[in-house]
This record gives sequence, structure tokens and C-alpha cells, in this order.
Amino acid sequence: MARLLLISMLFLWAGSILMVQGGDPTLFFEWNVTYGTIAPLGVPVKGILINGQFPGPNINSTTNNNIVIHVFNNLDEPFLVTWNGIQHRKNSWQDGVLGTNCPIPPGKNYTYKFQVKDQIGSYIYYPVTAMHKAVGGFGGLRVNSRLLIPVPYADPADDYTLLVGDFFNKGHTSLKKILDSGRNLGRCDGVHLNGKVAKGDGKDEPLFTMEAGKTYKYRICNTGIKTSLNVRFQGHTMKLVEMEGSHTMQNDYDSLDVHVGQCFSVLVTSNQEPRDYYVVASTRFTRREVTATGIIGYKNGKGAASSELPPPPVGWAWSLNQFRTFRWNLTSNAARPNPQGSYKYGSINITRTIRLANTAQRVDGKLRYALNGVSYVEPTTPLKLAEYYGVAEKVFKYDTIPDEPPSDNTKVTLAPIVLNMTHRNFVEIIFENHETAIQSYHLSGYSFFAVGMDVGKWSPEKRMNYNLLDAVSRQTIQVFPNSWSAILLTFDNCGMWNLRSEIWDRHYLGQQLYASVISPNRSLKDEYNLPEGVLTCGIVQGMPRPPPFSS
Repeated sequence: MARLLLISMLFLWAGSILMVQGGDPTLFFEWNVTYGTIAPLGVPVKGILINGQFPGPNINSTTNNNIVIHVFNNLDEPFLVTWNGIQHRKNSWQDGVLGTNCPIPPGKNYTYKFQVKDQIGSYIYYPVTAMHKAVGGFGGLRVNSRLLIPVPYADPADDYTLLVGDFFNKGHTSLKKILDSGRNLGRCDGVHLNGKVAKGDGKDEPLFTMEAGKTYKYRICNTGIKTSLNVRFQGHTMKLVEMEGSHTMQNDYDSLDVHVGQCFSVLVTSNQEPRDYYVVASTRFTRREVTATGIIGYKNGKGAASSELPPPPVGWAWSLNQFRTFRWNLTSNAARPNPQGSYKYGSINITRTIRLANTAQRVDGKLRYALNGVSYVEPTTPLKLAEYYGVAEKVFKYDTIPDEPPSDNTKVTLAPIVLNMTHRNFVEIIFENHETAIQSYHLSGYSFFAVGMDVGKWSPEKRMNYNLLDAVSRQTIQVFPNSWSAILLTFDNCGMWNLRSEIWDRHYLGQQLYASVISPNRSLKDEYNLPEGVLTCGIVQGMPRPPPFSS
């Protein structure tokens, strides 16, 4: 029996090769990134495909799986993809953002190697280069629970991924030119559901099929570039069970606001008359509401979906109140037998408070977005490589922004932004939005506790209303107009980590920064060495590799 465990076994599973070698299984993928014509809204657009697919293939993994993805860039421009929500413990080398990785040059390839560890949940991947995300290169990434670790609900009849997002018919090249010229993108042209929109002519193929009397899991993610969306199922309620890697208290909802970059998992029971129904996605907080639909069909159902769609909510106060209903399921198992609520974050002393205020301002006549008065610019050498090779001072300076917003009349400057974070410090970050547009932020490498959110200006007294018991641990948080949001986390994952606006025109024009977390021990116990085969660029290209950590 012992010898059998050492024998490698190969399986073809979900478009990948699964290899088991007596340890954690490894999934192998080969992705060819190409251009191709897509038409989510009926207008042909030059899109970005992965293995000919838009959206890209779904990555179906299980906790502790090792993921190996060979990416071949067949575009005529650099390309790079990030794994939104995967924490890459000790391994920011695989995060796939421009502050840690060189983009893959045209005609070249790169191999990502990372482990999904214990992050049971729903995530996405997408490109971070230019405006590629606007036309594809994105897809779902799920991390399933191992059989030995139960989840707090019965196994669904099936598990579906629903990617919703706004769409611009101009194409990524034109969108980039608009931003480079200093202008705003304006409103989207429409909304898609898994790259499609139902026409309502009776000829639409179902996005998904359900059998009467059964319960199905839907992983709903907003892969758009700037628009919050409200998602609802005609005639059916949704039971929220998971959010970005955390099991939640199982409340029922008629509709859910899903902000850019966020993922929710819901259970939908097919308890209605067997026929077609619409799943509906509508833009939120826009002057002109845009609605798109997709078909959910019942097996052996008869009858078209009703043209009477469930109405969307009105106003952002409704969305704020919905956020307050989200609670962490403290008694549920995580990826280990201990309950999620065993980590008592509310009793830890805060060692640093960082208040980040977003602003929009013109610099030399062109629109830029900034955090605390500085608009991020991408250096030609990735920050992490510069730091690792010992040439950081030639690329960036640490702590170029203060921990508090400057006065309102401060002129915006352009520079890389890197916060020097002390390893294992427990930090409070306040996102302050004094603008009239909603914000959405993501922090790579971590999960944080979304403890507070309210209208008006933040002050220390607001901590009295923080949720210090069962705030959901997640990676993405919205900030409503003229409001603030607060998160708490321990910076215990060494590496260079991107805190970015998920509103992609803001990201492109400077609303992002990096947090550098360095272990004083310089040890493999805290951070992995530079991988073999990593792409180098900028001033480190051709330099000898620094000596690796030995222990």
C-alpha cells in the first residue's frame, strides 16, 4: 500500500491535468492568450480569449492544490494576469501584478506556480495590463473544500459560476487612448452575463439548467471595470452562504449588490413552476440604468420566461444597509476543523492607523486619480524585483504618502507609492471617499475584516460602532459616495502586495499603492526565494541573482 501511494497518477479533469504524488495534488493548465472577435452586446469587438474562450476557462481546484499555469502570450502587446483573492502565502512572486512581475512580452510565455492553500471560496482572475480586462482574459477560480472538511450546507445539485460585468463597445485600445488623453471613460454601453445577453426572442440558450425541487450553488462575481451591479433571480430567492473565502450567516435575499471585483456564493432552490426564468443584472448608482438578462431553464420545463422583471433597488442607502446584514458564520468550519470565529480579531490592539482618501485632479491638463495626494505611476522595474535585487532606491522611495490625507488643496504629484509595513503589525485602514462616485478596493495577499462603513467623515469615535465580533473576512470592500469604510488586518504575509482600486480607469490612472512587508529574519519561514525562470526587466535585467535565503 505504501508503494502505491508513491506512484504518480494522471487524470484529465476540467481541462487540466491532475497529478497526485503522495502529497498535495497538482493541476496543470496550458493557456493560449489570443485576440478574437467577441460581441456581448451584439457589436463585434476585438476581445482577448484564453484557449479561444470568452470568458476564460474556469479553474476548479480544491484546498491545498498546487496550480501550474503555462501562459503563452500570442498578443502583440505585453500581458499579465492576477489571481484576485488568492493570498499566495510567502509568495508574492506569483501575484501577477506589475509591482511584482514583469509582464509577459508578445510571443513569449511564463509559468505561474502557486498553491491555493486553505481558501475555500469563490474568486476570479483577470489581466492587469493596460485596459485588457475590459475585453476579456478573465474567468472564475473556485477553491472547493476537501471531503474531510464539511461546509455549512448540503451539497448542491450543481455548482455554477456567473460572471457579470459592464461592457464598453469601444474596445480596449480605444479605452486606453481615452484615458491616456486625460479624459473620463463615461458610462458603459451595457452589461453581460457570462459574456452574453438574452435577446428575449424565445431562441436564447439557457445559461444554466435546474431540475425542479433541487438546490443549486451560484458563484456570482463582478468582473467589470467600473460599475456596481445588482443581481437577482426572477421568482427565486438567494441564500448567501459564502463571500470571498468566508462562510456567512445564511440570510435570504431577493437581490444582491455586487461591486466591482467582489464574489458571492448563493444557493438557489428550484421551487417554482418548471419553465424558463431570467437572471437579471442591472447597473447601480448610474444616471441611466442598464439591465441585462440571461435564461435559467428548468429541465423539461415548458414556457418562456415572463417579460415582467423583478425591479432593482433604488439608491445607495439600500446597498449600505445590505452590507450591514452580512455576518461571518462563527460556528462554521474553515478549511481546518477549527471554527472561523476562533480568531478573535476584536481583542487585538491596533498598532497603526492609515487613512486613505481618493481624489480626482488634473495634472498637466490630464485626469489623474490619487491616494493622499499622490497618483501612482508604474516604474519599468517591478517594485518587488528592485527590492529583492537591492536597488530599490533607484526605483522608488518608501512611505511617499502620509498616513493621513493632506489638505483638500494639495496638488497631486506622480510617483510609485510603497508603504513600509512592519511584519505582523495589526493595522487599521480607513478608506475615505469625498467624491460622488462609489469606490471599490482590493488588497492582494490578505483577507481583512470589514468592520465598519458609514456616511460622512470618519473620526476615532466611529470605532465605537465597529463590528468587532463577526465582520466578514474578505479581500474587497466598497466605499459609498461621501462615506468611509474601515478594515482591520495583521500584515503577516511577507511580500510586496497591491492595494488597488477595482474601478479600472481609476487603477490605470493612479489610484493604487503597494505595501512592502519584509521579515527581519530574511528566512524561508517567512518568504520564498525568487523562483527559477522568473521574467526580469528594467534595471535588474542581466543582474546576477542575489543569494537565496537558506533557512
